[in-house]
Amino acid sequence: MTSAEGQAALLHENGHALLPALLSPDLMRATAHALDHWLGQAAGSRNLLAQPHCRDMAVQIKAQLVPMGLLEASAVAVQCTLFDKTPDRNWLVALHQDTSIPASCAGMPTVIKEGEPYVQPPADVLQALLAVRVHLDDCGPDAGPLRVVPGSHLAGRLTDAEARALRIERGELSCTAALGDALLMRPLLLHASSRARSPARRRVLHFLFGPERLPRGMVWNRTVAGTAPALQEN
Repeated sequence: MTSAEGQAALLHENGHALLPALLSPDLMRATAHALDHWLGQAAGSRNLLAQPHCRDMAVQIKAQLVPMGLLEASAVAVQCTLFDKTPDRNWLVALHQDTSIPASCAGMPTVIKEGEPYVQPPADVLQALLAVRVHLDDCGPDAGPLRVVPGSHLAGRLTDAEARALRIERGELSCTAALGDALLMRPLLLHASSRARSPARRRVLHFLFGPERLPRGMVWNRTVAGTAPALQEN
């Protein structure tokens, strides 16, 4: 299904949907160049939303997803993470759900990552979030693409044993993508990735969007809201 309604249905039922050519190749190349200059030899960072290129991209993503009914108009970007897989930095990621958010809350257990607090909110908060993985390079089957377990986002928080059992029951899909494609996914969707089998580089910007205000006293570390070309940062 390629219509906005079809993509929304896929996102609801499967927990993920691919939007081909969401952003232009020229924008992808310019952003990749800017991040290479800033990061040097680092494998990635969770704090890229502080960078102007990533804030601008978050605004453009929102401006396209809202009219498609894939994101609430009141949603804000709260995080941008770079994953930079190269022949020298070629890792694998075990099956998991994304259960931490870049936020703080008095009385809630907190982990510090790259100098910023992260907490693990209740499942209902995680279900209201949307991750958008924008590909800065082509990602074919040999480049270590994301593998997902369709529909697993509806099962709530899972133990490791429950996650493995659900993968056996439902199988998994490999999410290949081209430069400029965007993979939308719910944080509770079970996902993993293998080491790349080819020397090609695989860079992904993983944006997280959510409601401007969090419940239960939680506060986002950083937010970006607005519609292009205007930009607001809190």
